[in-house]
Amino acid sequence: MFAAYAARIDRDQPLSGLELGERPAPEARPGWVTVNVKAASLNHHDLWSLRGVGLDADKLPMILGCDAAGTDQDGNEVVLHSVIGQSGHGVGPDEPRSILTERYQGTFAEQVTVPAWNVLRKPAGLSFAEAACMPTAWLTAYRMLFTNAGVRPGDSVLVQGAGGGVATAAIVLGKAAGLRVFATSRDEAKRKRAVELGAVEAFPPGARLPQRVDAVIETVGAATWSHSVKSLRPGGTLVISGATSGDRPAHAELTRIFFLELKVVGSTMGSKDELEDLLSFCATTGVRPVIEDVLPLDRAREGFERLASGDLFGKIVLTV
Repeated sequence: MFAAYAARIDRDQPLSGLELGERPAPEARPGWVTVNVKAASLNHHDLWSLRGVGLDADKLPMILGCDAAGTDQDGNEVVLHSVIGQSGHGVGPDEPRSILTERYQGTFAEQVTVPAWNVLRKPAGLSFAEAACMPTAWLTAYRMLFTNAGVRPGDSVLVQGAGGGVATAAIVLGKAAGLRVFATSRDEAKRKRAVELGAVEAFPPGARLPQRVDAVIETVGAATWSHSVKSLRPGGTLVISGATSGDRPAHAELTRIFFLELKVVGSTMGSKDELEDLLSFCATTGVRPVIEDVLPLDRAREGFERLASGDLFGKIVLTV
């Protein structure tokens, strides 16, 4: 079957390890389900895998991709939950949880096999491309906002780095949930787009906000960390799920954190229950993911290049 896979690890030039070509079809295994992939979305996780983060060389070649929507063997339209072993289903009792492609072949292929527990019904109102955006970026944003930040309608939120998959999802979900959303981006066009999606205002990174916010959604890391901390009201919450600009900020802002009793919460992916809630939320409200482009699987390299450049707003989806 045709697939996009990591053939080599290269920390400095990750795309040099990306190959497109034939790979063996998945083998049947007890308690697992083979899904015919219709659409799969790109994530920064895929780039990190090509750098060897979370993916060891002895696991190569590894089909990339952790998000997908498609059909099961009975023709049901389904979405995949990307966290394997979260509740022990389909894996050994001592195996730690992992994101698909850290241990098991991924979704950038004609077929993928996952534990049956990881398969959810796709809401009829979501297309395959839309549903494929949910399990990583959109689920991450959902958990950051509603589980870890604990915000309520009427609260204020700062979303750093508008344009990225998680940040874009946080803006759309926050608006739909009645939050007062502020956003930042280095790019003027992305700031304008953020406002069109529901942000009250969008600013260059580091700009002073009209008010201190209840929570910050942080995926950028070192470049925006100080601004994120300084933008919080006393007792506010900073939720971080990534560090695309690096994980070592010049100023940790520890004094401000303890003096204002701020909360810093780490967040990774989300649970199967949260993914079900997210899918239901989108089906009920009409909220849909922002998709930058849809490409056939054989143009996966183009999608990876655009993701690596950062020159996009929303998700890139690959179709089979």
